[in-house]
Amino acid sequence: MTAKTKPDFENTAPEAAANPHLSGHAAAERTLLDAYNSGRLPHAWLISGPRGIGKATLAYRFARFVLSQSGQGADGLHLAADHPVFRRVASGGHADLKVVKRSPDPKSGKMRATIAIDDVRGAGKFLHRTTAEGGWRVVIVDAADEMNPNSAAAILKILEEPPLRALLLLVGHNPGRLLPTIRSRCRRLNMQALEAATVASLARQYLVGLGEEEAERLARLADGSIGSALALAEAGGLGFHDQITRILEGLPRLDGEAVYVLGDKLGRAGAEDAFRMTTDLLRRWMASLIVNGAKGGGGLDDPLMARLFKAGGRRRWLEAWDRTGRILARTETAHLDRRQVTINLFTTIENAVNP
Repeated sequence: MTAKTKPDFENTAPEAAANPHLSGHAAAERTLLDAYNSGRLPHAWLISGPRGIGKATLAYRFARFVLSQSGQGADGLHLAADHPVFRRVASGGHADLKVVKRSPDPKSGKMRATIAIDDVRGAGKFLHRTTAEGGWRVVIVDAADEMNPNSAAAILKILEEPPLRALLLLVGHNPGRLLPTIRSRCRRLNMQALEAATVASLARQYLVGLGEEEAERLARLADGSIGSALALAEAGGLGFHDQITRILEGLPRLDGEAVYVLGDKLGRAGAEDAFRMTTDLLRRWMASLIVNGAKGGGGLDDPLMARLFKAGGRRRWLEAWDRTGRILARTETAHLDRRQVTINLFTTIENAVNP
């Protein structure tokens, strides 16, 4: 599928709360199930791993299982989509489940950048109440590393004084950002990136009309994240990747017209997400080139990467990496013109291969 081809598929992936499917994480499911069946279930879990691999889906899956009061000896966490507990969790109507996440700012209406204290307030009282159905009370924090200092302190207080039959499930993309005292009070469950074949299979399941070749390409670009694969598909990521590749193939001579066309597309009103996606693709390509190129020998099996790494060398590519990072950081804070930023990024890469 080229940049000019409009995809004819439709994104049908359900939200985590309403998703009955989870693939590629049997070991993580078994860890939770064994802990439940042991009769000594830890009151708090930190479920961590890369974005878009199914962490929140697993958290809701476990919450539904616990709230269904399946009893010990169960052999799986799965709950059918027509189960009453599943339906109430999916609709946000289960009295014994509270979800903590970012919310819109009441003044601006825009989504807050962090989970504020207002979002967390009441979670402690919620967990100390008598359960509505005589079982557990569950709080899901998605994502825990998005909490600001005040909301993190509120969660820490709950972790320090956990009530009986209360369960906190903290989803974390980057747990290193959390307070050490929060991490130390949680049972850690680290989830791994999905296999490329799993991502491709899920992409074809969720995206109606997606071909096998496109699914495999999305899987390669998504680095084991089905969430990233779906986001790439929705934003036309394969087309933008094709444009990036054609520009890189022309190096060491930079095709200024092609760069201008791409920059013009990314600089238009409403193209903010496409800009972030495209620059992320470019940065990940550079990271792969540097990491694998530094290994020497057969580290780079991509002919284009091998040619460009040899042309620039490790030091110049590291300098280009550092400069692109600074350019993109300034773009976020100073709201720079995205078209000019795109031109600057590719000029930086051109300079790396033209000593």
